[in-house]
Amino acid sequence: MKTPFTLQQFLEIFKNYNEAVFPMQVIFYLAGIVAVYLAIKPNSKSDKIICGVLSFLWLWMGIVYHLVYFTTINKAAYLFGIVFLFQGILFFISGVIKSKISFRFRPDKYGITGIILIFFALIIYPALGYLFGHVYPSSPTFGLPCPATIFTFGFLLLIDKKIPVLIIIIPFVWSIIGFTAAFNFGIVEDTGLIISGLLTLTLVFIRNKKYRNVMITSLSNE
Repeated sequence: MKTPFTLQQFLEIFKNYNEAVFPMQVIFYLAGIVAVYLAIKPNSKSDKIICGVLSFLWLWMGIVYHLVYFTTINKAAYLFGIVFLFQGILFFISGVIKSKISFRFRPDKYGITGIILIFFALIIYPALGYLFGHVYPSSPTFGLPCPATIFTFGFLLLIDKKIPVLIIIIPFVWSIIGFTAAFNFGIVEDTGLIISGLLTLTLVFIRNKKYRNVMITSLSNE
């Protein structure tokens, strides 16, 4: 798929964004670390706080990155912005208002994979970017769609109950769209998007099927 902008324009957007919003990148990192800590050491408010962090990330990306910056080189970003806003609202309603989402780290294939994806988003992603010449401020920092989506996938795998399919659709679709940047512009770190998307989708379906079977068994025994 041919993109409507050049690599130079793409990197220039990152530069303009990063310089304008600093030190929000630091705040996002701190919020991400707090969210990880609360998933490992949960308390009565941890689920709402984690969902609040995820909600704010997606709302921020929708409004600030897509609608303010990315629309200057890609008109499709108006649609992306609206979709990201919807995802942010979804996290807020489901997790903060209705308390339907809860996070717990467990040392199983879901929890361990989730932590690995979060670690990739926060540490490995920017390290790979630096290694391949994508140096700040002309680089996708945490709080921008690609690393933040991988971070979101990690937390989806830390949800300790059946995951509503609706909440994973937008991140997964974006993992496919965002991967075009890796393919067209050689942004190697974005390859982690499609890998994490496919991995998370697969594990979510396996876990949801497991919960569904447990529920059916429980009902049949009553």
